[in-house]
Amino acid sequence: MELKQVEILLEKYFEGETSLSEEKQLKAYFTSDNIATHLEQYKPLFVSFQEQKEIQFTKSLPLQPRKQKNVKWIGIAAGFVVLFGIATFYNKHYVESDLGTFEDPQEAFIATQKALELVSEQVNYGVEGVAVLQEFEQSKNKIFKK
Repeated sequence: MELKQVEILLEKYFEGETSLSEEKQLKAYFTSDNIATHLEQYKPLFVSFQEQKEIQFTKSLPLQPRKQKNVKWIGIAAGFVVLFGIATFYNKHYVESDLGTFEDPQEAFIATQKALELVSEQVNYGVEGVAVLQEFEQSKNKIFKK
């Protein structure tokens, strides 16, 4: 290929106006051993195109996107939540129907004592907290006399 024609094709190439056949001519010229010295700077460009063309992609790609797996698990989790909610609702319904009914008065008395003992423990715990506050109030009054 003539030097003048190569320079014209290079100019067209950098302007983006070359056809595929013209680009093949440029690649053939720059991969040969007969290159003009002032055009040596373009040789790595065209050689790298040829090298890249020969590289094969060997990695395997997954056929299904990963988002589908997440959607599947979200559906399963939602199903469990619904089942748990239904089970809780029916369990609560049956437990509420049993509250406050005792056949034996002695059994009812024992259950009432347990409930009142639990309430008493909580009230006593609250009273202890108030006692601490009263002690704090007395100490504050001693320090900051009115």
